[in-house]
Amino acid sequence: MQQTASDRPSALAASPAPAISLTDVGLTFGDAVIFEHLSFDVRPGEFLCLLGPSGCGKSTTLRLIGDLLTQQSGTVRVGGLPPEQTWDRLAYVFQNPRLLPWKNALDNAAFGLEMRRPQMPAAERRAIATRQLARVGLAADAQKMPNMLSGGERQRVSIARALALDPAIILMDEPFSALDPNTRQRLRQELVDLWRDSGKTVVFVTHDIDEAVFLADRIVILSRKPSSVRAVVTVDAPRPRDLEASAELRQVRGELAAIFNDMGVMPEAEEEHA
Repeated sequence: MQQTASDRPSALAASPAPAISLTDVGLTFGDAVIFEHLSFDVRPGEFLCLLGPSGCGKSTTLRLIGDLLTQQSGTVRVGGLPPEQTWDRLAYVFQNPRLLPWKNALDNAAFGLEMRRPQMPAAERRAIATRQLARVGLAADAQKMPNMLSGGERQRVSIARALALDPAIILMDEPFSALDPNTRQRLRQELVDLWRDSGKTVVFVTHDIDEAVFLADRIVILSRKPSSVRAVVTVDAPRPRDLEASAELRQVRGELAAIFNDMGVMPEAEEEHA
């Protein structure tokens, strides 16, 4: 079901207070206007995908939410508070796993806790990291160094590192785009399983229509720059999802492709960024 930006206030009226809210956000870098009246909400416990043309500001949106950038106008709120007051409620998973090559998988999974909670005893940090490595299927690989792990395994370590922080919100910036198609598909399903088990709020940046349809409760489509919300599409199909077997999901895929076509943009096919 597609919603336009003007539909959203009434659609959200009965919803809980948003986990994240951007209202009339404006952002400029030099002479380049990045955002113009960017507004959308993320509901608690929701898996929301940000989808849009290359360079439209999807990753920049995560940086605003995570207090890595400050907008020039409008407001950004996380749990009703400015981002600078909520950094400890968030965790990031990036496209590059950003593992420390001199630490093994266990110590990399514990590294976020080491930085964020240095007062926590090392044994406690390692115990938490051990549990999260087990959740992502790497219990037997805790002592391996990053160069001994596959690309998918390294990304699992980065997910375990984020989960170890026990954040309310996980921001994910195209974490699977550099992986081969089979690994990407497997990790998507594993991520959905982890998310459903954890109850976390996830904001996931992608430029892949199929990935967004597979993962999201709702998809926020950003326009070309200066970017605003072009449309919001709700994906009500039950999980696990099979895009080829579900007429409902194929319809959603078609709606998204039509939105991109209206913007004069061809969405990137999965094979093209394998």
